[in-house]
Amino acid sequence: MYQYTDEVYEEVDFSHSDKRDGELQHCTFKRCKFRGTSLEEIQTIGCSFIECDFRDAALNASIHQESAFMNCQFSGANLFVAKFINCKMTGSDFTHAQMDGITISKGDWSYTNLRHLNFSKQDLRGIRLVEADLYGCNLEKSDLRGADLTSVQLASSKLHGVDFRGAILDGIDFRSLELKGVRMDIVHGAAFLRALGAKVE
Repeated sequence: MYQYTDEVYEEVDFSHSDKRDGELQHCTFKRCKFRGTSLEEIQTIGCSFIECDFRDAALNASIHQESAFMNCQFSGANLFVAKFINCKMTGSDFTHAQMDGITISKGDWSYTNLRHLNFSKQDLRGIRLVEADLYGCNLEKSDLRGADLTSVQLASSKLHGVDFRGAILDGIDFRSLELKGVRMDIVHGAAFLRALGAKVE
């Protein structure tokens, strides 16, 4: 096991290297490449990854606490049973990433590309997902209570059994969604009726 603390790396290429089972504390990585890198079971605490490339990287069973992954590429990455605890993921792209069994505890996932991913039965309470792209996602029976879903893209997503109570749903086009079996607040119900053209008094 290795440990890095307070290190700064800029435009370093770690691609296809073995970085498994390490601990990174308060490190900064700017525009670094981790393409195809083995990062299984690593732990990051308070780290910043800015515009880094994790395409096809293996992050299985990794744990991230209060770290930031801003405008990073995770296309094709394996995040099976990874944990993100109060992390900032804004602007990152998870196209075709493997995210089964992932744990997301709070944090900011705004402006992320999460298209077609499987979040069924996930506990997503309190997460910030402003303008995130969740097109075609499986969200069945997920718990989104208290989440900020302002202007999130939910078209073609599976929503049966989703719990939206206490969530912010401003800017969502309810007319394009299949809401059968969804749990909502009275406030959400009024917004839904307004979207259909009804006058709610």
